[in-house]
Amino acid sequence: MSTYSYRIVNVFTQGDDPFSGNPLCVFESAESLDTPRMQALARQFNLSETTFMLPSTRANARVRIFTPSYEMPFAGHPTLGTAHVCRALGLAGDTLTLEMQAGLIPVYATQRRWTLQASANGPSG
Repeated sequence: MSTYSYRIVNVFTQGDDPFSGNPLCVFESAESLDTPRMQALARQFNLSETTFMLPSTRANARVRIFTPSYEMPFAGHPTLGTAHVCRALGLAGDTLTLEMQAGLIPVYATQRRWTLQASANGPSG
C-alpha cells in the first residue's frame, strides 16, 4: 500500500466558514506518481479538481491539475489553492510563480487572500 501526503483546502470560502467554498485536493509531493496514477487519485477523490505539486527549475513549483476525467492546462481555483499550500509548506512567501501546463502563473497573497495574474490570451511562459 502506498502513502501520499495531501491536503484538502477550501478555495473561495465565505466569511469565517472554513467549509464553504470550493474544495481542492493538493498532493504535496508527486515526483513518484505517473500520469495514470494521478488520474486515478483524482477520480478517487472525485472533487472538481485535484492538483499535484512537482519540483520546477522555472518556478516555485510545477503543478498538474486533474479533474476526475482528464488533465487541465490551467484553472483558477486549483492555482490559488495550490499557491496557499506552497506557502504553508514554506516553499514560497506571499509572492510566487507556479509552472502550469499552460505556462508560468504569478500568484500573490495578502494575508489569506490570493490573486493570480494571467493574460486574456492565456498564462505567460
